[in-house]
Amino acid sequence: MAARSTSAESGKAAVEAYLAQVPEPARTTLEKLRATIRAAAPAEATEAISYRIPSFQFKGGLVAYAAFKQHCSFFPMGSAAIEELAEELKGYRVSKGTIQFALDKPLSAGLVKKMVKACVARNEAKARG
Repeated sequence: MAARSTSAESGKAAVEAYLAQVPEPARTTLEKLRATIRAAAPAEATEAISYRIPSFQFKGGLVAYAAFKQHCSFFPMGSAAIEELAEELKGYRVSKGTIQFALDKPLSAGLVKKMVKACVARNEAKARG
């Protein structure tokens, strides 16, 4: 059990190190997004760096997010949640696995929570087989 908490702590520290290097206004935007994800994800979800960007893990990859030069992105780690919430995503630049949004304007908390819940359900279904 101690190894898991050490791993969770190192993942959290790695995410904090990533965020510390992100310039404003994107840093504040991603910190708000991170807090919203944390509130919506199960308590057992852990943070990690995956593919060099911050992610949440719960029975596999849950969601990820990142800052780029011209935008921020939210990655629901699959297209199902994007397809399911396509109507609510109008106005955002969306691809198969990514939602892009402005550096200074986080996605709405309600939308992020719906996306996280959909991803949790996906991962739980996969875990059940």
